[in-house]
Amino acid sequence: MAESSSSAAESSSTAMSLEEKKKKFNDKFRALHQKRQEARKQNHEQVVEEDRKSKLPVNFESKKARQEWELEEIEAKKKAEEAGQDYTRLKSLNMQADIADKIEAARKRKKNPDQGFADYEQMSLRQHQRLTNAMKPDMNGYKKMREFVGSEQFYPSADTLIQGGHYPTSSALDKMSDAANGMAKSREQYHRRRMFDPDAPIDYINEKNRKFNQKLDKYYGKYTEDLRDDIERGTAI
Repeated sequence: MAESSSSAAESSSTAMSLEEKKKKFNDKFRALHQKRQEARKQNHEQVVEEDRKSKLPVNFESKKARQEWELEEIEAKKKAEEAGQDYTRLKSLNMQADIADKIEAARKRKKNPDQGFADYEQMSLRQHQRLTNAMKPDMNGYKKMREFVGSEQFYPSADTLIQGGHYPTSSALDKMSDAANGMAKSREQYHRRRMFDPDAPIDYINEKNRKFNQKLDKYYGKYTEDLRDDIERGTAI
């Protein structure tokens, strides 16, 4: 009786262990199947998204980012106007000084672009516009001068004899001097002339030949330096 009861207990425990193993296997298999379904779903979503992006224009992302930035700019400008603040000043406070200077310089170039040299008339007109835009009139001095010289001298006609009717102030003279010095400095900067070296060897017969020799020396001077030194010393073979 004891042997039969022990064998029955062993068989029941074996059957329970098999059932537990089968249950664990099924649970594991079900979890793997669920992960496989999730991976398939994510893969399908990514394939659909890649196909959608491939059908879009090349510059779609940059254009979208630009539109979002412009929308943010409009909203920020609207909020600043509602608060009674200067949006340009607020924007400059959150920007580096060198970047702000570059943006301001680019804005000025866009407003008044330099088209290059066309003729002397256009160059003179451009300089006149630049000087007039930089001019800051002194209205108080204007009124004082008009009261001092009188309306007849201040607003002359064809019959008016002008003699000593204008007395420039010291600030006006300083402004004119600074403008003249600035133009001279700018002229020296953009029209620099090469200095003539009197100690340089004369190996040319005219100006054209001198420039030609300079070009030769620029490209082949390092290859013929030893030969030229030997010729000057008289030791060339």
